[in-house]
Amino acid sequence: MEMMPRFFEPPKQSLFLFGPRGTGKSTLVKQRFPDAFYVDLLDPEAFRTFSANPSYLRERLSAEPGISTVVIDEIQRVPVLLDLVHSLIEEKKRLRFVLTGSSSRKLKRTGVDLLAGRALLCHLHPFMASELGIHFSLKDALTVGLLPIVWGSDNPGQVLGTYAALYLREEVQMEGLVRNVGNFSRFLEAASFSHGAQLNISNVARECQVERKVVEGYVGILEDLLLGYRLPVFSKRAKRAVATHPKFYLFDAGVYRSLRPKGPLDRPQEVEGAALEGLVCQHLRAWIDYGNTDSTLYYWRTRSGVEVDFVIYGSQGLRAIEVKNAVRIHPQDLRGLKAFREDYPEAEGCLLYRGKDRLVKEGILCLPCDRFLSSLRPPAWPE
Repeated sequence: MEMMPRFFEPPKQSLFLFGPRGTGKSTLVKQRFPDAFYVDLLDPEAFRTFSANPSYLRERLSAEPGISTVVIDEIQRVPVLLDLVHSLIEEKKRLRFVLTGSSSRKLKRTGVDLLAGRALLCHLHPFMASELGIHFSLKDALTVGLLPIVWGSDNPGQVLGTYAALYLREEVQMEGLVRNVGNFSRFLEAASFSHGAQLNISNVARECQVERKVVEGYVGILEDLLLGYRLPVFSKRAKRAVATHPKFYLFDAGVYRSLRPKGPLDRPQEVEGAALEGLVCQHLRAWIDYGNTDSTLYYWRTRSGVEVDFVIYGSQGLRAIEVKNAVRIHPQDLRGLKAFREDYPEAEGCLLYRGKDRLVKEGILCLPCDRFLSSLRPPAWPE
């Protein structure tokens, strides 16, 4: 696999680097910190050693006084190490720790407060289109996603097909996060229908035939494993009644496609439309995180059903973005953006679509989606 540059720039101090499996955390830290003392907790021997004797880390570092950076990969596997890391940071002010993780669940359960601010919280996402450059293909991104572990494979479809099973086995079943793995598997399928839509937990519970509170717990597990997230509704200085339920997204368009059941009643354009919206969402989240901005991502929906897919709000401004999986723009496609700008005239609005031309319709900028994604480079916003 060709080594692709990543936009993520690690801070100078200690940090947590969270991201789902396969986003390239291990590859990135090995590339950025080639001289670091490296602990891989996915290695069975290292896992046994540090689980049995966390103080072994202090002993090893005491024997290597020249080390300035320590990388601990998949820190959530031995969360008790964080107490020792905290102590070492206090003792050795120049020692920097890079702690990667694909789950925050164990860290939360053990009451760890992320080292009380002594380590910054950072996130690594799937590839952005602009990281791939000329290698980016919108069609491929909508089919197999942009996970590095999938994108760099000789058989991306096969790797993607086993991705959910890997999580079920290694993260959910082995760690005992759920009592009934079969129920959780059905939940994953049902949750895929909520991708890009308002999350109605009661409906998902009926589909899975489990209690509502169980589904609430399952959603929490997905968020802790960084596989899914909820997007809140934008309600600042609202001039009309807005929705209260968040929207739900799986973190990668390819993972969504692999989980989404397909049958004769499923319209291909409906599935691909949700995939396109999710692809834009994952890019916007990465742009915010990598750009170190104070922006937050929302969506906007009124009680009457008028909606804008994404709203970015922060000191850099207010932006509203609508995504349409169509090659032509119809007047009704602009309805949500026009309504939003009536309520928030200071907002910049744009519509992303599958056509080829850059247009302005009724005062709203309309951009080809592939061109927009390819030009989205943190911290700048495409012009």
